[in-house]
Amino acid sequence: MGIKHYKPTTPTLRFRTGYNFGEITTDQPEKSLLKPKAKTGGRNNRGRITCRHRGGGHRKHYRIIDFKRDKIGIPAKVATIEYDPNRTARIALLHYVDGEKRYIIAPEGLRVGTKIMSGPGAEVSLGNALPLELIPLGSVVHNIELKKGRGGQIARSAGAFAQVVAKDGDYVHVKMPSNDVHLIRKECLATIGQVSNVDHSLIKIGKAGRKRWLGIRPTVRGVAMNPVDHPMGGGEGKSSGGGHPVSPWGKPAKGGKTRKTRKYSDKYIVKAVKKR
Repeated sequence: MGIKHYKPTTPTLRFRTGYNFGEITTDQPEKSLLKPKAKTGGRNNRGRITCRHRGGGHRKHYRIIDFKRDKIGIPAKVATIEYDPNRTARIALLHYVDGEKRYIIAPEGLRVGTKIMSGPGAEVSLGNALPLELIPLGSVVHNIELKKGRGGQIARSAGAFAQVVAKDGDYVHVKMPSNDVHLIRKECLATIGQVSNVDHSLIKIGKAGRKRWLGIRPTVRGVAMNPVDHPMGGGEGKSSGGGHPVSPWGKPAKGGKTRKTRKYSDKYIVKAVKKR
């Protein structure tokens, strides 16, 4: 994937960058793998806003992605590489020899016509899904299961990857995108390669309107509000209040601990980057 720059014919285009979509092979998704996606505006089933700054945006269809990779031993061929408006990564359409079609998260470097398979009998090659116990040490993987059969949960966004660093009995040591080292059961599936669209983090939005296309509404600073609306609001002139930054409900907004002191998964963390 390449980054597209624009001629600065307007102030917003001067710094804006976008995708050149060079890896995309079609703009027509597989209709049998689409389903409607309703907008919530950040509201729950009672109509209350539970996630602020959501609303508007372009209409989308949800692409049904195969995170489980449970077509064990059945070969497939990559038919297309496509854009998915619901995620940062690209997706690949697979045509299985038994006639079924499925979408998967496309790894970086995957090409149309590549043969792909999942299961213990698959080769250690790009796009194949294998149990962690059969993946060589040092291999880069993504779409990793935490429980056998549940489907991939780890390393699914653009450019993400994890690394197999050691094997110990029934567990495999996996270095996560956060650099923590976790124990994962050896029978859990993982897909070989790094997630596609590696340059996603380099994209510059360029203007407020482009955020609105994505369904993200404006965010107003607390210090710009009145005291009735925010704990940091009010004051004569421009004032930050002198207190610690907090949310509209008084919870620490920057650096405050939100994680429970102990979680059931702590015992599977071999090496932690941050102090728990």
